[in-house]
Amino acid sequence: MSAKKFLILTGDFVEDYEVMVPFQALAMLGHTVHVVCPNKKAGEQIKTAIHDFEGDQTYTEKPGHNFTLNANFSDVAPENYHALLLPGGRAPEYLRLNERVLEIVRYFAFNQKPIGAICHGIQILTAAGVLKGRKCTSYCAVAPEITLAGGHYIELPVDRAHADGNLVTAPAWPAHAEWLAKLLQVVGN
Repeated sequence: MSAKKFLILTGDFVEDYEVMVPFQALAMLGHTVHVVCPNKKAGEQIKTAIHDFEGDQTYTEKPGHNFTLNANFSDVAPENYHALLLPGGRAPEYLRLNERVLEIVRYFAFNQKPIGAICHGIQILTAAGVLKGRKCTSYCAVAPEITLAGGHYIELPVDRAHADGNLVTAPAWPAHAEWLAKLLQVVGN
């Protein structure tokens, strides 16, 4: 196994599992994983939120943990990474307003580098305009955005993932095992 370098773009109120699990799992496999947030530096923290499926019409949200960032957003050079991960939660709704975030995403998309988006993380891809003609999934409430961005929404069980070339997507954190496995296949691990 050759070690790869992963970039996770996130921010305050990211879904707790969707940043913690990929970070820990990929690091455990010997990969370098940089977690960054606009306007924050390595050593600073972001707050997370725990989303759960408890039988209500939508997910519930509870306070999560503080996650310590390990790299500076201002230092990100996308060409130095093998893959990009976009976790969900509430962070994507405002991260997609950051032009530098969109530039980074477009770099990965236009260069056919692996991108993994889970849950609401795909909102960043819709804002970046990189889903035209792509088959992908997300949390079901984001389906209209995928369609409006020219993508083809695929409805999957919450614990499944879909790969379309370099793009690997999943509805929510219960899909971590399949999502990360498919992402690692695309990365070439």
